[in-house]
Amino acid sequence: MIRLDINGKSYTADVAPDVPLLWVIREKLQLTGTKFGCGIGMCGSCTVHIDGQPQRSCQTAVGSVQGKKITTIEGLPEDHPLKKAWVQEQVPQCGYCQPGQIMQAAALLARDPRPSDAKIIEHMNGNLCRCGTYPKIKSAIRLASTGGKK
Repeated sequence: MIRLDINGKSYTADVAPDVPLLWVIREKLQLTGTKFGCGIGMCGSCTVHIDGQPQRSCQTAVGSVQGKKITTIEGLPEDHPLKKAWVQEQVPQCGYCQPGQIMQAAALLARDPRPSDAKIIEHMNGNLCRCGTYPKIKSAIRLASTGGKK
């Protein structure tokens, strides 16, 4: 049995330790906010926080995260500044990649509450959006970093 701390709750899963964390989160625990994108850690759709750091859950063996704090998109409060900014800036088109985008952005703002545009672009590089909403993503991160003031 694998024991996990996800979004402040304790879970157990009867899986092999080499199973990707993404599949345990989605299929075993039914926390479906985290998305499968490419399966090779290149798109960022599956981004979660492990001990506060953004990680690609499709490439993270579930056995390697026992005893660590895992946060998925469901673990961010509804009133989180990024979630509010995402709505205000109308970021999503299809929305599929957005949980991973928000989790990547949340890690940035936790480390640097007022990042420059260059830091935003650098940090978000690697999280892909097939709809091309990058300008709106940057705008929402900027809005969240200013406390909702444009």
